[in-house]
Amino acid sequence: MRKNRIDVVTLGCSKNLVDSEMLMKRLLASGYTVQHDPEQSEGEIVVINTCGFIDDAKEESINTILEFAEAKKNRKLNKLFVMGCLSERYMSELQAEIPEVDKFYGKFNWKALISDLGKSYSQETGYERILTTPKHYAYLKISEGCNRACSYCSIPIMTGKHISRPMEEIVDEVRQLVKQGVKEFQVIAQDLSYYGLDRYKEMKLPELVERISDVEGVEWIRLHYAYPAKFPKDLLRVIRERDNVCNYLDIALQHISDSMLTKMRRNITSRETYDLIEYIRAEVPGIHLRTTFLVGHPGETDEDFEELIRFAKEMRFERMGAFPYSNEEGTFAYENYTDDIPENVKQERMDALMAIQERIAMENNESKIGQVYKVIIDKEDVDYYVGRTEFDSPEVDPEVLINKKKVLKIGEFYNVKINLAEPFDLYADVIE
Repeated sequence: MRKNRIDVVTLGCSKNLVDSEMLMKRLLASGYTVQHDPEQSEGEIVVINTCGFIDDAKEESINTILEFAEAKKNRKLNKLFVMGCLSERYMSELQAEIPEVDKFYGKFNWKALISDLGKSYSQETGYERILTTPKHYAYLKISEGCNRACSYCSIPIMTGKHISRPMEEIVDEVRQLVKQGVKEFQVIAQDLSYYGLDRYKEMKLPELVERISDVEGVEWIRLHYAYPAKFPKDLLRVIRERDNVCNYLDIALQHISDSMLTKMRRNITSRETYDLIEYIRAEVPGIHLRTTFLVGHPGETDEDFEELIRFAKEMRFERMGAFPYSNEEGTFAYENYTDDIPENVKQERMDALMAIQERIAMENNESKIGQVYKVIIDKEDVDYYVGRTEFDSPEVDPEVLINKKKVLKIGEFYNVKINLAEPFDLYADVIE
């Protein structure tokens, strides 16, 4: 156990990661040594930032808390704190069940941890943070919360209503991060499409992206988690016209049958969804779309699922994920529907969908053989340098494995020629 060291463990999404990075900055400013997700925890204090989205995420968070609670009982650490979405949602239950935790914090009151440690909280740190990512890229959170009312989703329960950050604040943060060496920004939110409506009374995402794009030193901007209903179509002009805005969009569609879209309360029809995808691809030729589908929602029939399969085959999304329905307390579906799809059927449907996507991904990647792409180098492995194209977001998308015929620098851009493809990886040589 190392005195004055705090280990911060982050579970869940990149939005949680940003919160952990901000906390770490404040802990460092308070005189602590800080480690993030260490392979072996040695800090006298541990802070766990939890996820509470679906059953698997909740189980991982609870198991992690229990693991460190046991370590505390065995005197391997002095204090244990828990923050984030799980404790926001189940505060009283967790306090009763796991008394070894010194204090639970919710999604937004984690800054109180500093004063609870006997330190003064400095406002000067603002939105500064200690990056846990490679220094050339960062996640940029532009809002919190969600105003949508999707039947299955517990996120609004934990995060509350959508609150957009001021545009000037976001752009200032980008400038600061560029000074630290960041070149690539993953713009994230629970719902990018809604940005600005609460603060400026109109959709401001296109203008925000333009202003970020104008900052000198910003080389790549990638957009995550757009919502299809009332999508801000002027964003496509920005993607098309700005060289440093990647031809990439993460837009969660969830389903395609009108029956399921209605039950899911998605406020969009099947026809509107088809039209939107066709419009996006026409406006930004070559764009890579990432989407997510939900299978096994209450009431999903074999016919609904077959329609989803046909949609996936026809649209051939460049990036696609799927997850099975989780019956979450407090959601509209939990209160109004019966969770009537057996777990094995949910899993079979998800596996079938992902098998189709694997074939599509393989064919898409094979079409890139012989092509030249600009990549950024993330790291060096034993046999390859590992990079990404503008179509690849960190952690979730394919990587480009580059032969070590030449010494490359981490965080620098290179042109490479693709010579081999697998479903979820490309192999390449650097172009001299």
